[in-house]
Amino acid sequence: MRRFSWPGGFPSHLSPEVPGVVHEGGELGYALATAFGAALDKPDLLVACLVGDGEAETGPTAGSWHANKYLSPDTDGAVLPVLHLNGYKISSPTVYGCMSDEELTAYFSGAGWSPYLVDVTRAEDPDALLAETLDLAHREIVAVRERWQPGERAVWPMIVLRSPKGWGVPESDVAGRPLEGTFRAHQVPLNDVHSDDAEFALLEQWLRSYRPEDLFGADGRPHDDLLAELPPEDLRLGRVPEANGGALRRDLPLPEVARFAVEVPAPGAASASPTGTAGEWLAELMRATEDRRDFRVMCPDELESNKLGALLDATDRTFAWPLPETAEHVAPGGRVMEVLSEHLCQGWLQGYLLTGRHGLFPCYEAFASIADSMLNQYAKFLKMSGEVLWREPVASLNYLLTSEGWRQEHNGYSHQGPGFLNNLLTKKASTARIYLPPDANTLLVTLRRCLTSTDRINLVIAGKNEGSQWLDLDAAERHCEAGAGVWDWACHGDGEPGVVLACAGGIPTVEVLAATSMLRDRAPDLTVRVVNVVDLLSLAPADRHPHGLSEEDFTDCFGSTTVPVVFGFHGYPSAVHEVLHGRPETERFHVHGYLEEGTTTTPFDLLVSNQMSRYDLAADAARRAGRPELAGRLISERDEMRAAAHEQGEDPEEITGWRWSA
Repeated sequence: MRRFSWPGGFPSHLSPEVPGVVHEGGELGYALATAFGAALDKPDLLVACLVGDGEAETGPTAGSWHANKYLSPDTDGAVLPVLHLNGYKISSPTVYGCMSDEELTAYFSGAGWSPYLVDVTRAEDPDALLAETLDLAHREIVAVRERWQPGERAVWPMIVLRSPKGWGVPESDVAGRPLEGTFRAHQVPLNDVHSDDAEFALLEQWLRSYRPEDLFGADGRPHDDLLAELPPEDLRLGRVPEANGGALRRDLPLPEVARFAVEVPAPGAASASPTGTAGEWLAELMRATEDRRDFRVMCPDELESNKLGALLDATDRTFAWPLPETAEHVAPGGRVMEVLSEHLCQGWLQGYLLTGRHGLFPCYEAFASIADSMLNQYAKFLKMSGEVLWREPVASLNYLLTSEGWRQEHNGYSHQGPGFLNNLLTKKASTARIYLPPDANTLLVTLRRCLTSTDRINLVIAGKNEGSQWLDLDAAERHCEAGAGVWDWACHGDGEPGVVLACAGGIPTVEVLAATSMLRDRAPDLTVRVVNVVDLLSLAPADRHPHGLSEEDFTDCFGSTTVPVVFGFHGYPSAVHEVLHGRPETERFHVHGYLEEGTTTTPFDLLVSNQMSRYDLAADAARRAGRPELAGRLISERDEMRAAAHEQGEDPEEITGWRWSA
């Protein structure tokens, strides 16, 4: 008691320090989705989830009530939600608390549940009533599992528990205002016990009403008759194996990437879809885990759009309720989970990982930010878990963001948003990892790395469209291991460069290489070094991030502190400047990236709007190298190309047909 909510003690909410906890719940909305994730592929597991009626008002919880339709009674466990209706939030009545029993029954029955209503205010023995209801719900869960057949609706039970807000607190405060059953009972019903003697006396009366002398000895230890009522140790909540999922985690049987690698006889001489290539590899991983059932993909209805459709050759999308006859690749027990809710995908994956399994979250880049706050909370959970000695490492949370903003020309401005990366940059160096593989082979190597890591949040951003491939597998392995490096085959001239052209991300890599080609042709005496960054955090000083390049390696890449660096970046330029903080002379880095300029237009026009086209990069490099006339000519050519795109409705052949040549 003394250490509860006390400096150096225990926090006010459940935390990873408490055995049995897989979700803190401080930020409301995600408990039910996490519970469903924990139940997946655990047919013998029953997950009880307590949801307050305030939390039930949140959007993620509203969506989570429909997760029952994704549980297969054959291959998954069960979730028993307990909706706790005490009628109030911090100061306002709750929506569900204002609904009648008939309305609650209709609402949850319509969502596919079999609701049991328990009202403690009407019961002679509330404990006995709740215990009886729990037994009924458990028997119904067993019956559902026994009688369910594919194509039928599995209607699972849930409990709606009505009790007064602050049940058991004094009926009123020292001023005579009601406490029990009102918003005043929220969290700390007596706020002035340190300064108000009457309130302190009321607190003492309340606590003594529990007769602590009958429960504890003088040393604070519970009496033996109480301890005798505890379940056997292996049946206590804190000892549930799944609550320390890292102890159950097994390494994945990852396929050899060499079987799926793109043959690249020379840089730019092969073409492939990065995510399409990765999809074939992930499909093989699905096959390899068919019996173990410990790998899943959670995706907000974008799997095939993101060129990962090969996964559906190895498994189905899961859905346990009856389906339209025209539905394809959907069946109970599939291990691809598609629902148009980033919140549900994130919650499912968190529950799945924290109970010892592995997974991947592919998503449109712009809409991953819907789950920004969930990422924040999960990062806190991982940070605290790492400080608890008995918690074993869990598999990393892996995001694969594609359909990136630079190639959303038909969807337009709403689909152009790379800010998810910026949010992850604020997290602990022990947790955050950010990768921007420029082609298919580097994506394969990166995904392999992510799926073998633990206790990390890995963000991978890659393209889905067919395009030039730069590195063969051996080169990709070396490049990803280094995190960043000079691409000697793309450089022009020897010795100290006059300018460095750097890039991070698939589209910026193409634009930087095209800019390099322009400078080679038009300023053959200018020494240009090309650097590609696949691990964004390799730019950080080594004392700020474990992936940071040493000062020597950083100089080998970017030259001495007097060399200008023109950097083509996938996202907001501020992200690169943030990572570079602490490096010497960072003002020499001139970062081009997304400037929040967008519309429905061609790829080249979008790049020009954000000063990220090959012409903008080459012109900036020429200007930094003391070639202002060349810079002016390049900008004039850019404007001509842009005018042609506006007139023709598509980018000129000079842009779309460009290929790298040594």
